[in-house]
Amino acid sequence: MPFSPMSPPMSVARGALAILKEVARHLLRRPVVGIAAAAQTEDGRWLLIRRADTGTWALPGGTLEWGETLTRSIVRELGEEAGVEECRVERVVGVYSRPDRDPRFHAVTVVVACRIAPPVRPPANPLEIREARLFAAADAPRPLANGMDDMFQDALRGDAARVE
Repeated sequence: MPFSPMSPPMSVARGALAILKEVARHLLRRPVVGIAAAAQTEDGRWLLIRRADTGTWALPGGTLEWGETLTRSIVRELGEEAGVEECRVERVVGVYSRPDRDPRFHAVTVVVACRIAPPVRPPANPLEIREARLFAAADAPRPLANGMDDMFQDALRGDAARVE
């Protein structure tokens, strides 16, 4: 039946709902932009955080927030997760997009090498991060959470940026 101004309002509502569902499906099934810091002190120690949900160690990081730059996001996450107040972003280590890397969601994670001063306070949210600690590269716990071992290895190598 062709559409006419006399069509019942219910069919218009159903059509609008179908369009809304389609838009939501596309918006909600998009990868998020993740960021992680391969953060090292001047004396060569690497910063790792211990996650509260799994108890495993990881590179500090999170997701880019609306209206936030990558650099601002890294600085914010290092402050929140590890109590770091001094950070100099140096280079991109790599961009990692493997869909099975993180069991929580599909993220495209940009890993950035940073030079930091040691943490000066504990993590802001102990329900998220249990502790932050500095490690010599050889003493860093493995495996890292959410498939971050290759990210850390790439940071240790210092090669050209990797893209997956």
